[in-house]
Amino acid sequence: MLFSYAPCIHRDFPELASRVLRLEGVTPAAPAADPVARFIALAKQRIALTAESDLPEIQAWRRAFGKMGLKPTQYRCASEALLRRLRKEGDLPSVHPLVDLCNAASAAFAIPIAAIDLDRIDGNLQVRPAIGTEIYETFAGDIEHPEVGEIIFADESDRAHARRWANRQSGHSAVMDRTTHALIVAEAMHDTAATDVARLIATLRTTISVLWPCATLTEVQVP
Repeated sequence: MLFSYAPCIHRDFPELASRVLRLEGVTPAAPAADPVARFIALAKQRIALTAESDLPEIQAWRRAFGKMGLKPTQYRCASEALLRRLRKEGDLPSVHPLVDLCNAASAAFAIPIAAIDLDRIDGNLQVRPAIGTEIYETFAGDIEHPEVGEIIFADESDRAHARRWANRQSGHSAVMDRTTHALIVAEAMHDTAATDVARLIATLRTTISVLWPCATLTEVQVP
């Protein structure tokens, strides 16, 4: 399975840094509560000192969303949405151990992380502008079509697995109890993005190896 970016993405967003992990053998039973709590505590420390909108990681995504023609206060990247929810509600909802871990780490690092069920992907996955005919399934099961030019995660059957780039993941390929193989994608655009994404992925690799000791974890090379 190949994960890639369309050439125009690197051209228009040269500051983008991303790392991708493939996890085989994930289960819905894992003692993730402690590492999740540690990540959430780190996130709370950050937003206690600085509003999430002022964090350099979030500001970089806001600039990117503006470049895409989206209002940054209407469509927020996933990490900003998680930090806002954490500030307002004091915690994040529990969904699945892997999702909970990725959400908490995303909030702690202020870097969007997508966790995708690989068995729901048809062929390769590419981040690219939408043609407009792709199928996107919401968590409620509704079918939408991305707008022409909107940046999406698309597979070879023209199914969109994320809309507005790091804003909205598809319910079709979300990690659930059925999931055994997952793809984890971390992306950032701020000045120290490459270093911070590498540190985030290293932290996730260590934590995942402890939570799922029988699983296989490999890094996917992104062309």
